[in-house]
Amino acid sequence: MADQTQDGKLQVRLVTPDRELVDTAADAVELPGRTGYLEVLYGAAPLLTELGTGLVTIHGGGEGNDRYYVAWGFAEVLPNRVTILAESAEKPEQIDASAAQREYERGQKMWDQAREDPAQYERANELMHDAQARMDAKGGNQ
Repeated sequence: MADQTQDGKLQVRLVTPDRELVDTAADAVELPGRTGYLEVLYGAAPLLTELGTGLVTIHGGGEGNDRYYVAWGFAEVLPNRVTILAESAEKPEQIDASAAQREYERGQKMWDQAREDPAQYERANELMHDAQARMDAKGGNQ
């Protein structure tokens, strides 16, 4: 798609394997990187980063701030464009808090049963982290 950015605006695109959720001009975008959040402004240095789980906040997009919960993937930052490729993404109001709670409990059970298996500990941590981030995103939306 051709760049349609205005001066001083980022073109922000958020896609998952099955759909495009956003393609808009924005003032800034906040991303949950694997090691913490980062904010991207127009003119940023090029960067490729791994996504963690959390909220993507698009500032000054179509109707003000727009938020999406994302889990895992990558983001490509260019001076005038940010492309977010997420394994999954949804609006916070679409999150099923009870399903996230069940997933957290499943992760706790895996953790308790991991014994000496580091891979199972890592998978349990990912499940609990993702579920907690989903519950936090849902709670921050109410």
